[in-house]
Amino acid sequence: MGKEYKLQHLYSNLALLLTAFILGLSFVAQKAGMEFVGPFTFNTVRNFLGVMSLLPIIFIAKIYSSKKYSRSKNEIHIQHKLLAKGGIICGILFFLALSINQYCMLYAPAGKAGFITALYIIFVPLISVVFFKRKLKNNVKISIILALTGLYLLCVKESSPFQLCDLGLLISSIFFALHLFAVGHYSHKISSIKLACVQFLVTAILSAVLMFILEPVSVNAILNGIKPILFSGVVVTGVAYTLQIYGQKNTPPVLASLILSMESVFAVLGGMAILGETLTFKEGLGCVIMISAILLSQLRFAPRAMKRLKRINKKVQYTS
Repeated sequence: MGKEYKLQHLYSNLALLLTAFILGLSFVAQKAGMEFVGPFTFNTVRNFLGVMSLLPIIFIAKIYSSKKYSRSKNEIHIQHKLLAKGGIICGILFFLALSINQYCMLYAPAGKAGFITALYIIFVPLISVVFFKRKLKNNVKISIILALTGLYLLCVKESSPFQLCDLGLLISSIFFALHLFAVGHYSHKISSIKLACVQFLVTAILSAVLMFILEPVSVNAILNGIKPILFSGVVVTGVAYTLQIYGQKNTPPVLASLILSMESVFAVLGGMAILGETLTFKEGLGCVIMISAILLSQLRFAPRAMKRLKRINKKVQYTS
């Protein structure tokens, strides 16, 4: 039983690491895909592909669950209402985050965009303090200072103190943080895969509206960029999301978020390996500091360790 649990734990961690790898490379795919189409066209096709990739999983899960569980019509009605409400809210937030992020990708290197977007991990505890009145831990406070320092080194150039695309990416990371709260609220009440499917559908519809208004729609352009679009739509939304769900079944939330934060590292490595992007020493130092901030923000001190530390402090005070 012990060996089986360890294997499940190992497989879950590997699944989360693979998820981070795929999400990191998605920044490269976005950059490559927009060489052929506009940001709203990219998001429209990408999210519709995401919906199509999740539908078979939902269909199979429905057949499996119907054999095991039976629900009343009232329960089904309540679930459908929650799914519609949660999907619309999450879809709007995801649309805002994704659209701003995708547009800014036109002017920022994929690696840099990946790092700035990863700051949603810092904004999450900030939102918790401001809106939910939760106490901010010391390690989170330090990580915010480190992240801001790393962001300055990574983004600020001598010729331009702060670029507009960097500000846009920062705003998109705030929307990603709000999206995380919305998903966290509704995922406990309804199916995570169904919620993802509805939110992708809402995002696709909103993106399609702006696509027809602001961008020239060309089927040939979409076909020319079909490889990165397919990767972003099917692999990122379908495969990566499913792997994340599987990985978090046997992995504690803190460890899961720590592994998933490696997404930013893979974003830079992907930008350098695939797109040939380079980082200066100053930008590289900023990356290292931001990695440290992201990792530090996810650390939690064990209760037993804290109790022992308090006992030691009391003994030191008593002897002194």
